[in-house]
Amino acid sequence: SNKADAILFLSLISGRNPDYLVEHQVKAAPVLKKTQLEIISTGYILIESGTETAVERVSKTKPLDRNNLDLALATAQAGEMLGNKLIYLEAGSGAKQAVPLEMITLVAQNIEIPLLVGGGIVDLQGIQNAYDSGADLVIIGTAFENDINFFNQ
Repeated sequence: SNKADAILFLSLISGRNPDYLVEHQVKAAPVLKKTQLEIISTGYILIESGTETAVERVSKTKPLDRNNLDLALATAQAGEMLGNKLIYLEAGSGAKQAVPLEMITLVAQNIEIPLLVGGGIVDLQGIQNAYDSGADLVIIGTAFENDINFFNQ
């Protein structure tokens, strides 16, 4: 869109499908280079959420186990060391469970770049919990899609 200011240039670092680690990014780079958009390299980490999400189906990758905090942290740190400007912990659209708060806290306390958190957050308390746990930005989609007045509450 010509109304956008920036794009999160996602690499699915929790998966091992090369198409989503770098192939789609290679294809997009020439197009994006011609725009005035700020390109923000983002390490995208899919976390198990109790149901198969669209990201899992489309990318043909498995999410990280929601109970394996050490693997989530190591993946986030690797993303940071690879030069990502943001880390995005994502439970997926329509997730039954949000990213565990303990995971958010652990990652937030052990990386130096901003942490985005999304998926499975369906109410204002969920947003607050994610922020209180260390998220720098909370992303919601389904809750807003289901209730256009979500933010008027």
